[in-house]
Amino acid sequence: MKKLTTLFLLALLLLACDSKSIKNENIVQREPNSFAIVIHGGAGGVTRENHNQEQQKAYSQKLQEAMDAGYAVLEKGGNSLDAVQAAINVMEDSPLFNAGKGAVYNSEGNQEMDASIMDGKTLKAGAVAGVNHIKNPILAARIVMDSTNHVLLSGKGAEMLAEKHGIEMVDSAYFFTEKRLNQLRKVQGKDKIQLDHSAFLIGNELIDDHKFGTVGAVAIDKNGNIAAGTSTGGMTNKKYGRIGDSPIIGQGTYANNLTCGISATGTGEYFMRTIAAHEVSNLIQYKGVSAKEALHEVMFNQIGKLGGEGGMILLDKNGNVSWDFNSDGMFRGYKKSNGENVVEMFEQAK
Repeated sequence: MKKLTTLFLLALLLLACDSKSIKNENIVQREPNSFAIVIHGGAGGVTRENHNQEQQKAYSQKLQEAMDAGYAVLEKGGNSLDAVQAAINVMEDSPLFNAGKGAVYNSEGNQEMDASIMDGKTLKAGAVAGVNHIKNPILAARIVMDSTNHVLLSGKGAEMLAEKHGIEMVDSAYFFTEKRLNQLRKVQGKDKIQLDHSAFLIGNELIDDHKFGTVGAVAIDKNGNIAAGTSTGGMTNKKYGRIGDSPIIGQGTYANNLTCGISATGTGEYFMRTIAAHEVSNLIQYKGVSAKEALHEVMFNQIGKLGGEGGMILLDKNGNVSWDFNSDGMFRGYKKSNGENVVEMFEQAK
């Protein structure tokens, strides 16, 4: 009897090992020294009908420029934090996106910008909220992470720290764009906010009113370290002092080498209520679901059911890119060391 029991246990052990081997056959492991970056430039009513050829070309070129900037850092052996920062800098410097130069106006006729960045290796993070004079808020978020024991600084305190560390400060006039001001005038006095995706006529202007416009990036470097970052101007006609999900770690931004890095865009309050980015990571880590399944669950079955709209980009620990959105479209793209280079703007492939 004892011999039979031993044989039975041995058989079970071999079966378990074999099952584990079969399960792991489908896991695509990261190639040594490989790297990748994925970015987004906002989600919403991003459709072909809303964009003429000139606009499509402008957005596509700027997305490619942002990816190239981050990719160049990774290619030279740089770390994922610097790559994310470089990519977001490009989009913050462009009036095409609702971040930095293109930030929208709040109800008081000012810009209040938010940004965050996170290191997936150490889980350190930094963020700023409600800043008015920092040219590139993502740089200030990095300063918070690298030079303080805090995660989030807001308003004047964040600006004082940024200036102390040599981050470029600008007059509020730098953020002026006539298109953004017109957006504010159209919704002021109507007691509503504008999420950049409402159907205003675009005409021949390059700046797009049909998107959320928040920008973000996720990168994995040659050492396998993941970083994620997000930057935004928020919502047109938002209440002064309003802070959304973008600077909140675990909601609009999250990175963890055990799972993935994520950056989100959309109706921030819903991403906050579902702790969206962290929820995706948790589903991958503790439920064992795929990145695609995790994104869909959070975007459609959690955020969507509450009435929220937007999208998320994701880069997992093996360098695999995923994204999902429940809006008409999302400006997005990725570039990998294996030669893949993709820029997309409209509906997802079926």
